[in-house]
Amino acid sequence: MGIRLGYQIPNFTYPGRNPADIGPTVVRQAREADAAGADAVFVMDHFYQLPSIGNPDEPMLESYTLLGALATATERVQLSTLVTGNTYRNPTLLAKAVTTLDVMSGGRAVLGLGAGWFELEHDQLGFEFGTFTDRFHRLEEALAIVLPMLRGERPTFSGDWYRADHAMNEPRMRDDLPLLLGGAGEKKTFRYAARHADHLNIICNASDLPRKLEALEERCAEEGRDRSTLETSFLGFVVVDEDGDAARRMAKEMLASRGMDLDTMDEATRRMATDRLFIGAPEDVAEQVKTRVLDQGIDGFVFNMVANGHVTGAVAMACEALRPLVKG
Repeated sequence: MGIRLGYQIPNFTYPGRNPADIGPTVVRQAREADAAGADAVFVMDHFYQLPSIGNPDEPMLESYTLLGALATATERVQLSTLVTGNTYRNPTLLAKAVTTLDVMSGGRAVLGLGAGWFELEHDQLGFEFGTFTDRFHRLEEALAIVLPMLRGERPTFSGDWYRADHAMNEPRMRDDLPLLLGGAGEKKTFRYAARHADHLNIICNASDLPRKLEALEERCAEEGRDRSTLETSFLGFVVVDEDGDAARRMAKEMLASRGMDLDTMDEATRRMATDRLFIGAPEDVAEQVKTRVLDQGIDGFVFNMVANGHVTGAVAMACEALRPLVKG
């Protein structure tokens, strides 16, 4: 699998706000990441923009349709969601979608999966949200159907949420399509990752990583799994520019647009607000990623560039700065 450097595209609100510009801008970012040595390109599986990035009514593309388009626009990178909301699709449909992506990309798909969490989408679009316990119960049932279908088996399953009767999944490129789980839950998500996953993307503040990795070690021990066999990555927000001061200004403007004024915050609040941000010139960002993420024991780094990923050359610049950290 080997995802040590990944680029996530979570934002489609580009200057001019012309829907016709979205497709070419997204394709350009994916191609830059592909050419600059990223291992994977990710998109979010949401229908509304997330509160941490923008307003709900800002542009958001459906993930598997978008990944299918990116399969034809790229040559080498693996393609995945970070991560699929399990509540949005029947698991048999999800198995077909990711397997189709794998066939059409020549074996480059990764199934990214999580329990789902964005209640507003569920309420307004008619998806059942349920309780926290419900969503993880549904995820567990989905895995019992999806994983055998990806391996060429024909599962029969009858649960509280899903059922399948000798479910078939043809064609397939391979029987070892990787599973990536994403989240921060130390009890449930980490346990499912230890039990089933090839890769765990940990979504949390960077300062929380030592505790998260300790919990993951415990879950792996409980499941009888060698922790070193489960690849890990961290999702961070990168704001980078050849001019470090320009990058810092962009970061301040990005946070201000979400109601956060760094100039008026006390030091503790400022650290919390920027705990997932990596800001500055390329060499500054690389040093921050090394010390705050990789030196903590995380295998890889997935980043997005909400502030300027749409600018030609920005994604390539970030990948070229970060690639030596994770690829020797």
